[in-house]
Amino acid sequence: MEELVREEVALPSAPGEDEHPALALANSAVALPGGHTADLLGTPAQAEQWLTRRDLAPEGTGLAEVCTTQLRSLREQVRSLLASRVAGQPALPAAIAAINDAMTRVPTAPLLLWDKKTGPYRATPHPTTAIVEHALAVIAADAADLLTSPDAARLTACASPPCNRFLLKHGRRQWCSTRCGDRARAARAYARRTATE
Repeated sequence: MEELVREEVALPSAPGEDEHPALALANSAVALPGGHTADLLGTPAQAEQWLTRRDLAPEGTGLAEVCTTQLRSLREQVRSLLASRVAGQPALPAAIAAINDAMTRVPTAPLLLWDKKTGPYRATPHPTTAIVEHALAVIAADAADLLTSPDAARLTACASPPCNRFLLKHGRRQWCSTRCGDRARAARAYARRTATE
């Protein structure tokens, strides 16, 4: 059984995460050795911090659980699409629909509202919701761009079990981090030693 680790995991960005927020979102649920899982979006505060670090929300947004749930839901759809692309399999229609929905849900302009004392003004009726919907739209558009760009050919899954992160390959590198590369090399060396005994 996987054990959830709620605190921040100090992992370097996987190759491609800095350019693609969709890749960073997909990698925000990390499988760790020993059956542990770290969810970088585990709480509203963590999700807000994650969005703020990527300039997708201002500090002090006040994310609610419902917004965090939307972000985690989009993460699962993006992971599904990336896994389909890496495996060379057709994508699930629900994942495609979720990406398209996130891209088109954002209001294009603030609404016209009327205050009895001050008169007409324009504003977003639910600013926090609008911030989250904008962030979801940016991430969804990036996922669509990533999957349809030349970078899609470089997309791969980390080759070091149990890691579940995705990355963009550079040369022969098949790991999301030095930590995973070291773990894979150590596992190969251990397998060679035990095979000769």
